[in-house]
Amino acid sequence: MTVHLIKLSVGTSDIEDLAGFQRERMRQSARNGGTPRLWHRTRHMPRRTEELLAGGSIYWVIGGRIRARQRLVGFEGDRDEEGRKICRFMLDAALVPTDPWPHRAFQGWRYLDPKDAPPDRPTGEIDAGMPEAMIAELRDLGLL
Repeated sequence: MTVHLIKLSVGTSDIEDLAGFQRERMRQSARNGGTPRLWHRTRHMPRRTEELLAGGSIYWVIGGRIRARQRLVGFEGDRDEEGRKICRFMLDAALVPTDPWPHRAFQGWRYLDPKDAPPDRPTGEIDAGMPEAMIAELRDLGLL
């Protein structure tokens, strides 16, 4: 059985902003002498790693809405500079836009059942080129 994660993307205003932050993180990892890798650092290792790695993604909440997802490709335990345990969520580089579903703020990350996850946005959709805020508002009104 597959399960997903959901996480707030703190400090980003849209998908392009998140993508830019992640590109910079990959450049930094390459500069430090390794293969470019994309990860998100958190404090706790998920207990349901097998279910997450069976096709699970991390869904990003940006500006009060789930906006994108990335496939989870692994987990790494480590220690920070002060010796505390941390976990790195290893991510696929592809950011997949989703339908912008409202979601309130929360701390940390949560498991997300696949039935509660928004669908991916089809390419070439009628709303292509519209600002994200306008798309969200039109969807809330039932017009898209």
